[in-house]
Amino acid sequence: MKRFILDTNVLLDIFVFQDLKAEDLKQAIIDRKFEFFACQKTITELVDVIARPLFGLEPQQQSMILNQWQSLSQFQDDSRLLSAPWNCSDADDQVFLDLAFTLKPAILISKDNDLLQLAKCAAKDDIVITSNYNIFKSEA
Repeated sequence: MKRFILDTNVLLDIFVFQDLKAEDLKQAIIDRKFEFFACQKTITELVDVIARPLFGLEPQQQSMILNQWQSLSQFQDDSRLLSAPWNCSDADDQVFLDLAFTLKPAILISKDNDLLQLAKCAAKDDIVITSNYNIFKSEA
C-alpha cells in the first residue's frame, strides 16, 4: 500500500477552506483507504499556520482541525526520519521530503513549487511529488 504525505497547504485546503478539489482526498483520508502520515515537525507547522490571524480560526476550531488530522494520520517519530538526498530551498518544507524518503515508496501531495521542483529527483527514489489531489484514485 502506498503511503501518502500531505503538505500543510493541502491540509489547509482540506480542513480550513473545504476546497471542492480536495473533497475526494478528504473522504479517502476519513475512510482510511490509504495510509496518511505526519510527524511532530509537520504537526508543529500545521499548528503554527492555522493559528495565524489571516485564517481567523478560533482556538476551538484550531483544536478540532489538529485533532481530526492527528486521529486520521499515522505518526512517524521525528527521531527516526532519514535525511532525503535532496534539499528543499525552503527549510521548513524539508521535513516533508525527509518523511517521504523515510517511508518510500511514498506519494507527497503538495502545492509548493519548491517541493514540486524536486519531483524528478525524488522519482528515482520511488517517491512521487505531485500537486494532483486525485492521484490516490490511480493507486486504488
